[in-house]
Amino acid sequence: MKTRYRLDKAFGPVGSSAGMFLLLGGLIILYFSFSGLILIVAGAFIGFTSTGTIIDHDKMMIKFSNNLFGVLQIGRWISIDPEMKVGIKKSTRSWRAYGRGNQTYDISNKDFRIVLYDSRNKEVLQIQKAATHDSAKEELAKISNQLGLNIL
Repeated sequence: MKTRYRLDKAFGPVGSSAGMFLLLGGLIILYFSFSGLILIVAGAFIGFTSTGTIIDHDKMMIKFSNNLFGVLQIGRWISIDPEMKVGIKKSTRSWRAYGRGNQTYDISNKDFRIVLYDSRNKEVLQIQKAATHDSAKEELAKISNQLGLNIL
């Protein structure tokens, strides 16, 4: 059984919106010229590329993947050792965009990440994100039981 978790957009919320506009513009230009294909490909890449995690419970392996165009998964599998641990880490991601009149717009996203640690308590990869600490605790207990790992 495989479980998939989606983490973040690769280019942030502003880049994702810009990619959608490029894709839409490419579709409109494609009606008149084939040069719109370049905008469609660039827009699809910027708009849909994301990161995620896949857990294979049968083989006890985990994979952090970059999902190019939202479809092509690139990453390598890591086997889960019994001495590994899982824990919760608070995460704050910020993006800055510049609008008209050189105004800056700062977008910050605060959430909690469930993280896989090795035997020396060093972070290996992020497994899942949750909006609140309580929901992160519930998911942490669930993942810990499924994988048979201790909680840090």
